[in-house]
Amino acid sequence: MATQKRRFKAEIAGKTYTIIGPGTPEHFKATTALLNQQLEQIKALAPELSLQDAAVLLAFNAVSDRVKEAASEANQAQEDK
Repeated sequence: MATQKRRFKAEIAGKTYTIIGPGTPEHFKATTALLNQQLEQIKALAPELSLQDAAVLLAFNAVSDRVKEAASEANQAQEDK
C-alpha cells in the first residue's frame, strides 16, 4: 500500500516552500518551527554568514546527528548479538 503524500506550505527564513511528503501537518509544522529556530541560532552566533551558508551548516548538523544515530544503532545491534 502506497503512503499518501501531502502538500504543505512551509515558511522557512521568510520564504515559502511547498513540501510534499507522507508527514502529518503537525509533523511538518514542528519540523518547520525547529528548522527556523536553528537557523536563527546559527545566524545569531555568526551574523556574517549568508542564509545559504547557515543552511549548509544546519544541513551538516542534521546529517551529523543522523550518522551518530546510525553508529549508535549499529553498536547496540552488535552488543545484542
